[in-house]
Amino acid sequence: MYLTLAVSGLAGLGMITTAGLSGWRGWLALKRQELNALHAPDAAPVGAPTAGSRIEIADLKERIRKLEAIAAGVDL
Repeated sequence: MYLTLAVSGLAGLGMITTAGLSGWRGWLALKRQELNALHAPDAAPVGAPTAGSRIEIADLKERIRKLEAIAAGVDL
């Protein structure tokens, strides 16, 4: 019985370790890709917002205004 429990625990620990290592490698690959995109010469300038992002920011501002009005008890 103790041998079965020990083997099961070791197998479970191995699975958790493998999953954690896989996640770590994925995270490192993501960060490496972000760094490469940041230093790429053909990357879009950070300070130049696109039309889509401007629309999204305007939408978020409108939603915030509405939530603040709701919080203040003002009827829209």
